[in-house]
Amino acid sequence: MSMPDGAMKRARPSEARELLTTSPFLLVNVELPERTPPNAQPLVSLFGLDVAAFGWLGRDGESVRAEFLGDSAGFVLPAVEAGRVVHIHAVVTETYLITVHRGATGLLAGLTSRFPHERPADAVATLFLLLDEALETYRRTAVRALLDVEDLEDEMFRQRLPEQVYRLSRLRRSAALLHRTLLPYTQVMEETVTRRMMSAGFPEARQRLVREYQRTAKSTLTNIESLQDAARRAFASHSSLVSGDQNGVLNRLAIVSTIFLPLTFLTGFFGMNFAYLTNELDSRAVFWLLAVGLQVVFLAMALFGLHRTGLWRRLQDGDGRIEDD
Repeated sequence: MSMPDGAMKRARPSEARELLTTSPFLLVNVELPERTPPNAQPLVSLFGLDVAAFGWLGRDGESVRAEFLGDSAGFVLPAVEAGRVVHIHAVVTETYLITVHRGATGLLAGLTSRFPHERPADAVATLFLLLDEALETYRRTAVRALLDVEDLEDEMFRQRLPEQVYRLSRLRRSAALLHRTLLPYTQVMEETVTRRMMSAGFPEARQRLVREYQRTAKSTLTNIESLQDAARRAFASHSSLVSGDQNGVLNRLAIVSTIFLPLTFLTGFFGMNFAYLTNELDSRAVFWLLAVGLQVVFLAMALFGLHRTGLWRRLQDGDGRIEDD
């Protein structure tokens, strides 16, 4: 794409190399296949760039990078594309910006859609738009996942299902992936741009771009950390709710055991072969009085005690349902 008029066209590497030397403002986007063909010529030689400085351009498996090399700079920045993290390679000078990525990505489409409104003055301003767009993919993903966690937490309070734990685990892993891939990049960028800003003669317009980028990066990291906190809180809420359900079941079992404990005692008592039991308590009326009467009396006392202490009402209120205000 030739700027500032925004003329866009497809070109061979040889044509793009010629445009790099003649165009005053150029954006070159290179889409590589997912797998590098054998004996493929390095991009750095196709575009006539310094092999020692930019030999990593387009190379698979490169880690995050931010380097200023005199009048040029090189970056490897992460972005989120369709739920996975991709890396965009970028080389920028005063007159052109080269971006390289594997497979189709919507990041460049979002970047070019901002040109009519942002109107970048040069390739460096376009680079900061690219950096901002990459951070925006992280922010959108984090906010969307945060809303999913909150909705899932509301569902848990209404009804707990086994698949909720699986969904929470996936959201928590997504939050960890976002944080793990973005934090090293922001640290490298912070160190690099801070040193650059401290150098003499760094233009004020570029300083404003850097400060705006730093604010966006901090805000994005805050969103991701909020997602991590929300996921941990949702897991803690789920564990508390499950523990409450288990405590309720144990309390009910304890009440049932307490009610039937006298019956167990009576069956065991009358099953013993003492002489008094076998010789003296031979009346049917005495048996019914002791066996059934004691059970009824104790059961009535137990129910009365549960009613007076309010324990039964608390057990009913703690069955996992949300009370209406």
